[in-house]
Parts: sequence; C-alpha cells; structure tokens
Amino acid sequence: MASRALLARGSNNAPLRICRQCMLLRHAARASQSRSIAVRVLQKRAEAEKAWNEKAQLIKYGKAPHPWDILKERGYVKDIAGTDQQIAELMRTKRIGGATVKVGDPTDRLQSREPMTKATITTNITKTHYQLKRLWANVDNQARRFGYEKEWAWERGLFNNSMWYHNTSFIEVVQRLFKGLRLGPLLSRETVKRRMTEGDGMSLDEFVYPLLQAWDWWHMFSSPKQIHMQIGGSDQYGNIISGIEAIKYMRDHEPDPNLKMSDDLFNTPVGFTVPLLTDSSGAKFGKSAGNAVWLDQFMTSTFDLYGYFMRRPDADVENLLKLLTFLPMERIKEIMEEQNRDPSKRPAQHALAFEVVALVHGLAEATATQARHRGLYSRHDETSQGLRIVPNELHAKDVNMASAFRVDIQLPESCVMHKSIASILYAAGLAPSKTEANRLTKQQGAYIGGAPGQPSASNKGMSYGDLTFTPVKTWFPEDTKNFLIDGKLLILRRGKHFIRVVEMVSDEEWEASGKTYPGEPYKGEMRQLRQALKDAAGGRDLEFKPSELQAILSEQSTIDFHRRLEENEAEEKPQLTFLERRRLGRKTNPRHKTPIDRYLANKPAKEAAVRKLLQARRSGEIPEISGE
Repeated sequence: MASRALLARGSNNAPLRICRQCMLLRHAARASQSRSIAVRVLQKRAEAEKAWNEKAQLIKYGKAPHPWDILKERGYVKDIAGTDQQIAELMRTKRIGGATVKVGDPTDRLQSREPMTKATITTNITKTHYQLKRLWANVDNQARRFGYEKEWAWERGLFNNSMWYHNTSFIEVVQRLFKGLRLGPLLSRETVKRRMTEGDGMSLDEFVYPLLQAWDWWHMFSSPKQIHMQIGGSDQYGNIISGIEAIKYMRDHEPDPNLKMSDDLFNTPVGFTVPLLTDSSGAKFGKSAGNAVWLDQFMTSTFDLYGYFMRRPDADVENLLKLLTFLPMERIKEIMEEQNRDPSKRPAQHALAFEVVALVHGLAEATATQARHRGLYSRHDETSQGLRIVPNELHAKDVNMASAFRVDIQLPESCVMHKSIASILYAAGLAPSKTEANRLTKQQGAYIGGAPGQPSASNKGMSYGDLTFTPVKTWFPEDTKNFLIDGKLLILRRGKHFIRVVEMVSDEEWEASGKTYPGEPYKGEMRQLRQALKDAAGGRDLEFKPSELQAILSEQSTIDFHRRLEENEAEEKPQLTFLERRRLGRKTNPRHKTPIDRYLANKPAKEAAVRKLLQARRSGEIPEISGE
C-alpha cells in the first residue's frame, strides 16, 4: 500500500514518505515475527528439558550408559577434583584465552617462557580458533558416522577471555580474588619450588597465572553459562584445585545479595584431568617439549600423521584406540583379536591411523590418505572391517576444504601496501582471480581483522587479544595499513572457514625467499617454465605450443608428487607400480607412450630440452615452480 505522497512523487525528487497505515502494518508484522521467534525458542527449550529429564531417568535406573562411566572405561580420567557424584551431574564447555596466553602457564618448566609479540599472539589465537572450529565439525561428522544423533546437549562455546578482561579493573580482581588466597599454598606448589631451587626463578606474572585461570573460570561459573566443570591435562591438576578454592571463596563472599549462591551440588565447582599422551620415554607430546605431532597438515601432513600412528607399538595401540577414536569398545576388542591373529597385517594400526586422520582432517581426507598409504607400501588389500565408510559423507564440504588451506603465509610489502584490497585477496589465495576478488569486495563476501563498524580510512584495527572482523570494501591502498597488527600482520577471511594470516615482509626478503604469489608481475608459471626450457636448450627459444607446455607441467607435477613420497619414505620399501617406476625415471618398456612422448614425437630438439629439464626435476636440482 502506498500513500498519495509516494504516488505523486515525480521528477522533482520530492521526499519519500510512507503513510501512517503502512507504518502501523510494518510494526505489527515485526512484533508478530518477534513473538513467533520467542515462542519457538521457548518450545525448543521445553522439549529439550523434557528429553534431558527422560534420559536422566534412564541413566539413573541403569537403562542407559552413564557418560562418566564411559569416560572412565576408555581411560580419560586420571585425577579428580571433587566427587564422582558431582562430576556425573555436571557439564562442561571449551575455551581458549587471549589474556592468559600473554603470560603463559609455568607448570613443569624450569625456564621462563620467551615473551611473544602482539603479532605472534594474534596469529596463534586466530589459527587455534579456526582449527578448533574445523575439529569440532569433524567430531560431529564422526559421531554421526557411528550412529550418534545430535541433541540439544551438544552445546559448546569458544570463549576468548579478552572479552571480560577488557572490562575488568585490576582493583576488582584484587578485592574479589586476591583477598581470599594465602601465599602458603601457592608457594608450596611443586612447580614454584622447582623453579626457585632448580630453575631461573619465577616472575610475578607466571606466579599469578593460576589466579588468572581461576578468574576466567569464575567469570564463566557466575555467568548464565554456569560452567561448573574444568577438564585439563594431568599437569593442570594444581591449577584446577586453585580455581576451585578461589571460586568457592568468591561464591561465599558475594557482596550482592541478589547474586548469592547456595553451597549445594549444582553451585560447587569440580574438575578432573585426563592422562597426557607420552612417548616411549615418558615425555609428554607438545610444542613446549619439542616433540609435537601437529594437527595443522602443513606442519604434519596427513600422510605423515597416518604413518606416525602406523608405527605405534602393538602394546600401545589398544589404549590409543580407546582414547582417540569413536570406535565402540566391542569393535576395538574385535580389532585387537584380529591383530593378535596376524600382527603383520597391522589392522589395529590401520584402524587407529584412519580414525585419527578422519577426526583431525575429515573422512574424505582419511580415505584418500589410506588409499595412498596402501597403494605405496603394499599391493594387498588389508582393509579392516572396522573401517566402514558412509558413502554420502565423502563429499568435500567447505570445512574440509579449509583444512587443506594454509593459514599463515607471507606477502611482500609492495603487494600489501601498494595494491588494491582485491589484489591482496587474490595474492593471498582467497579468490581464484582478481575478477572474483573484486566481486567479493563489492558483495562484502570477504572480511579483514579490524574494528567492526569503523570506516577503512580511520579504522583502529583489531584490539589486542581480540578476534574481530569487518567486511572488506573497496578502499584506497593506503588505508590497508590501518588494519596491520604490529605493523606487519594482516588477517583476512572468506566466508566462515577460509582464513589467511598474512605476514608482510620486505621486498628484499621476499625476493631472497624465491617465492611467488598469484598476480605477481613477471612471475607466471608458464613464464618460468619457458625460461627453464630455454636454459635447458642452451639458450635457444624452441617456441613450445600451449598444449605442449601444459603436458610438461602435468609431468612435472607427477614427478614432484612422487619425489616427495620418496623423501617421506618410512621404515618400509615402497612397492611402486609400472607407471610410478616410469615417472620416477626408472627403466621400463620403451614402447609405452606418455602424453609427453606423443607431443614431442619427431621433435628431437624439443625432446632433448624437456628430458633434460625433467631429469633435473627428478634429482631435485630444480625447485618446484609454485607460488603461495
């Protein structure tokens, strides 16, 4: 319905008005929509509460397995802070912190941690945030694969404690927390005593780390989320105990009578620790100890991760199957019986490696990695019955594609500071072409780490320890500097999952690295290949056709792939196929023709240059032609 003013509006650009009746109808529709949403939310909560109560009754009378009993059966429980009854009734959530990470946990360390720059902290928070999101998506997929349907209780939160530290004064922490703690118990902790007697001493920021962790827990405990349980590695038991004591003190000394909590089961913090994964010498796996197996496939490839678990001793496999997979206990028992009948086939190691890669990188990646591993090391099919695959789950979703997407890259200063934001998106690999990058900026489909709601020309950038984004828009190249962190770090995102942490380096450093990026002037793949062929031909320009160049690039990619497999060769000698032996330069039937042979038939000069180039590529004398 339109008003007379709207209908009468002509070429004189009269102000646009909406009649009162239209305005009333619009507000009524909005109010009705809000009421509808509120009713649906209340209905959903009521249904969830009913379902939870029904399941609780089944657990109470032994008709359904208790989650706490399942955790203990699979070996997840080491030390308990509280009682079995308390822990069995409570739930937990996950968190990462941007404030405590600035200090660093001193547990089990004799030397102080090296201080991290703002750029390093932001990089770590960003990578951890998106790695956890991808990991939880894989957890959901694995659960569905084993018949677990998602319920309302599958709630999890990812909190950055900078959210509350920005609004918390130091005086508040001192009055609420420090006043109720005594130095005696803190000084008696084993970590403090070892640092004081055997190490380089302990700074005050490391000394109060458990108190900061306790404050984090108190904030989540007293918030509407009501986080009552904390779970950590066995080296976190002391921090969990300190947190429980601190929360009990602040709960019992709450100055606001409206926020007072009673001392009962559901207002008591509890926690437990899980056993740490250790190597054969008993040292824990972790970046601090220097023997980590990384979840980032660019630091530990899926092939290497699969191979790592294939090399686990028989005595360790059963325990790892319980801890790191969703396989039911009955199926684990069957796999171990199969393992004992014929250890040479290693069905338990294959099951473990497959399930871990599926959990970390997705089912499609695990299936492909298993096929590569079996094809490389054996011609026999040793597929265990435990590796059942659901066909309709093998499609590549965005989250699985993002897991194969390198997060941290470098770009030269000339690109970051002097090119358009669309060119930077293309150079960072967030768009397949500059045209697509321009479309992303126009449709606001890409994001940059910065202060939301502020224009690019005056944007203050991302706050220290936060992870906030604002849509990328077309702006002047000089505005990009406002989004730099520590003057060198740029965080870009496309959609929900594809993230880039771009480190800006000097043009001299970039040139010395030998890297290239999409759209870099005079560094195209074809240009490099033509130059390499010209060098191989002794300076002669043989004028290769585009089809010939594409065939050479394809052959080079095959050589690079198999050469990397040889470099990663583990304890077994690969059994290569006929085609693999030929492509790796081994002698085979000369009558077998590849695409290269057909393209270069009766062209001796071109064939000689190509053979020389490919032989150099096989031996590793020529680096791979690839940009970031």
